Amino acid sequence: MNTAKQLQSFYTIDDIYSLPEGKRAELIYGELYLMSAPGTKHQEIVMELSYQIRHYIGASKGFCKVYPAPFAVFLNGNDEIYLEPDISVICDKTKVTEEGCIGAPDWIIEIVSPSSRSWDYNKKLFLYRASGVREYWIVDPLKNRVSVYSFERDEMEEYTFSDKVGVGIYDGFEIDHSQMEH
Repeated sequence: MNTAKQLQSFYTIDDIYSLPEGKRAELIYGELYLMSAPGTKHQEIVMELSYQIRHYIGASKGFCKVYPAPFAVFLNGNDEIYLEPDISVICDKTKVTEEGCIGAPDWIIEIVSPSSRSWDYNKKLFLYRASGVREYWIVDPLKNRVSVYSFERDEMEEYTFSDKVGVGIYDGFEIDHSQMEH
């Protein structure tokens, strides 16, 4: 939702950094998009997915890192696009700084909220694909659906929360979404 656009015509990363404590926003080419606080179900899904991913990486002695929101992603390696994906998995440690991720994460997961529906399915899908994200998942609790976009293979598949979903960037890793149905 771009409510701040009416107040000012062009925003910069300084506007993100000067937001009041507790306020979050994303920045795309000078437009500021205010973010509402996530709901309980949203946070439960973020925690469960982050746990399953972190557990797999640790058990397989992997080198990728999992970062749940709020975590800054400077998508194009500069401050023109500043996003806070719900979950970012980054395998190139040179992209991670104290400020966040400089460049595209390998895997991004967004959990759809009522206010972010078209944002996650449209604008972010385009931005993530164009920036070099390898895999993008849209988890939709309202529809009990997971849309998996493998940009490397130019494929999109849909699953329900009762399915186990294979992770494209990891051979042999599946996420069991049945844990999130309750």
